[in-house]
Amino acid sequence: MASPATTQTVRPLDTLRFDTSGPPQITGVVADHLGMLGASGGHRGQEAPPDRITLTGGGFAPAHAVATWAGPASGLVDEATVQAATGIMAVHGRRDGAPRGLAADYAATATAVLTVQGLLAGLIGQARGGAAAQVATRADRAGLLTVSQYLAAAGADEGEAAELAAGGPPFRSAEGVLFELETLDPGAWAAFWRVLEAPADAMRAGWRPFQFRYATACAPFPAALHEITRATPMTAIRRAAALSGAEVCVLRTLGERALENDGAAPWALRLLGPEAGCPVPAAERGNGRGAGREDGRRNGRGGRPSAARPLAGLTVLEAGRRIQAPLAAHLLGLLGAEVIRIEPPGGDPLRGMPPACSGISARWLALNRGKRAVEIDIKADADRRRLREMAAEADVFLHNWAPGKAAELGLDHDDLAAVNPALVYAYTSGWADRLDDAPMGTDFMVQARTAVGEAVRPQDEAPAPSLMTLLDVLGGLHGTEAVLAGLLLRERTGHGVRVDSSLLGAADTLTAPALRRAARGENPRRPAGFRRPLPTADGWIAPTDEAAPAAGAYDLRELPTADALKQLREHGLTATAVTTELAGLHHDQRFTGSISRDALGAPAVPDPWSFT
Repeated sequence: MASPATTQTVRPLDTLRFDTSGPPQITGVVADHLGMLGASGGHRGQEAPPDRITLTGGGFAPAHAVATWAGPASGLVDEATVQAATGIMAVHGRRDGAPRGLAADYAATATAVLTVQGLLAGLIGQARGGAAAQVATRADRAGLLTVSQYLAAAGADEGEAAELAAGGPPFRSAEGVLFELETLDPGAWAAFWRVLEAPADAMRAGWRPFQFRYATACAPFPAALHEITRATPMTAIRRAAALSGAEVCVLRTLGERALENDGAAPWALRLLGPEAGCPVPAAERGNGRGAGREDGRRNGRGGRPSAARPLAGLTVLEAGRRIQAPLAAHLLGLLGAEVIRIEPPGGDPLRGMPPACSGISARWLALNRGKRAVEIDIKADADRRRLREMAAEADVFLHNWAPGKAAELGLDHDDLAAVNPALVYAYTSGWADRLDDAPMGTDFMVQARTAVGEAVRPQDEAPAPSLMTLLDVLGGLHGTEAVLAGLLLRERTGHGVRVDSSLLGAADTLTAPALRRAARGENPRRPAGFRRPLPTADGWIAPTDEAAPAAGAYDLRELPTADALKQLREHGLTATAVTTELAGLHHDQRFTGSISRDALGAPAVPDPWSFT
């Protein structure tokens, strides 16, 4: 096909237009993100096909996306029922000892970001010579993706390394101030509690659940630790953190966050190179790869783009830790890219994190299966030279190192652009340097600082960041979205691109509806009991948000779940059973054929998009 137009392109979707229809919780986020990426448009009228998003213009064939809640036979018709069925309620509720719904539209938000990813990937495929395709996304598959690590652990060959029981942060000071505590160092953990004169046995017993709370979504601390903080003024708690090297972060309110919110996009893109401000005419770019790349050689290694694999032939170098960057690269691999994972000598230590499948961490496999690993000692000059040589042949370099580390190592965007002017350099961080007083950029600290702890809990529950890694996962989805935006911008300009995404950006996307309510002077929190499952004789059910007020009037505790659902249906109310054991999702009729096992026996969720 002809190369897409590049006239004055400064954002990847400049000169394109979008139209949307479908569930507003999904399409509202899609429209926001497409607009921030440069497209203009809005919602279509009643005559438009339902659940359809269309991108037109810019020299591309029209790109279509269909976004729905779930398959028609599943009975999953809104955020509440999707959260219930996919296990989100079960994982989020572990801290409380019973399933709990997230008061924020987490599944819908993830679906929206995945939909934008599919549209961007389709345009990249077109620009690289592939055919136009329609992408379909569903909130139930997005929900399964968000719990994929927990599902993998539930289907592993062995049990969890830490107890699955109710309990966890935040802590409360003597004044009643709620705060999060964070450290990755067991020495700092011990020093913090010693300053507060906590019992030594409680301090030791608390470290393991604290260390594994990212993996288990709960942290059953000894009661003595909570008792200590409730008897200690906040000034003394801050002093203990300063002396020990741990960090504390007071939970912010949605009102406070709304006042400081700068309204920035959840990612930033910047063209690289000395002439980055000058778009390259299409006639001079050939196929849009830019900077004299030999496209035939590159595509010969991984194949040419197709509807299902629009990134085939592209290479991603990923130097990621934990969840955010590895998940971003995992999704790029599902879209067809070859992903080469940069690991330290001896391999990623998280490969051994229990529980395991065939000797390899099930959680690690959920994020890293299908990648090719190369061991690089980034502290060694020779290995850093080797990494620069690899970057010279890559399309994307993605990392989530600590702030300033890449520049210290000589591996920042300017360093790698010198050897590969067409590189998309992607950094997924905690804060993106947007807050001056930011604490450590980990999931739970960002949740605390950005008022996610209020947004995910209804008014009758105390604010508390979810111990499900909400922002690490949503931040990974934003990282993929940012890389795809950078790749498309590269295709349209011929220049390399620096892209930045962050957990802060993910938090702002998730809390945007609540922040808008706060900015209007309305109560930003959802009402008491919002998305709280109803107990039955043998489990739990979740009514739709619309049916919940009426369903709550029925006492279903003496009825089996199937009978409780039947009774509600007879009264015109829609509900679904709450998944409480993730291992049972393999046999759940709502997901028939969706969940498989990989070559090592680890559970694997389906790809979040399908292309036709």
